[in-house]
Amino acid sequence: MANHKSAVKRARQNLKRQERNKGRKAEVATAVRKVRLALESKDKTLAKGLLVKAQSLIDRLAKIGIIKRTTAGRHVSRLSAQVTSLK
Repeated sequence: MANHKSAVKRARQNLKRQERNKGRKAEVATAVRKVRLALESKDKTLAKGLLVKAQSLIDRLAKIGIIKRTTAGRHVSRLSAQVTSLK
């Protein structure tokens, strides 16, 4: 456990950030899940619409450093490839 006043504060801040980031990641996971469900149901227009929202959320997480930029790019690329390959 932290002994200095500043280290105690840092630990407190880290817990708050961890909870906030967990919520943001869950929001992205839900958006991606919705896109995948639309892909399974072969609904291309719905999948395209949901992809835009999911891509926006993923890019926002990458921008603020919650996930790495390359990871975000890979997820967006794979999702969009699946949506475009849908007939």
